Amino acid sequence: VQLQASGGGLVQAGGSLRLSCAASGRTFSRYVMGWFRQAPGKEREFVAAVSWTASTTYYVASMKGRFTISKDNAKNTVYLQMNSLKPEDTAIYYCAAAQPARDYYTDSSYDYWGQGTEVTVSS
Repeated sequence: VQLQASGGGLVQAGGSLRLSCAASGRTFSRYVMGWFRQAPGKEREFVAAVSWTASTTYYVASMKGRFTISKDNAKNTVYLQMNSLKPEDTAIYYCAAAQPARDYYTDSSYDYWGQGTEVTVSS
């Protein structure tokens, strides 16, 4: 699976962005798709994940309500809608793909990674 993340940019606090992750290669619909982020000087952290049927989503509690993950198997694309952005959301955001039945909150569970897209939120 090859993953290509896009949609990052510079936005003011309180604004919104929608990240996209286009997948190609093996059967996209069979994978759980996740988003992680890494801020400068910090470790990579889990943001959200969506099951391969798109029936189940997983979020970090602090982001639930502001961020929404979705998946379009027909387009081989996963999205991360980010609203009410804060300066602390500034990071490089990565999409990743994992086989089912794993700990989706842990980056070591993911087999494939995109190159990342940078999000900067100004105050």
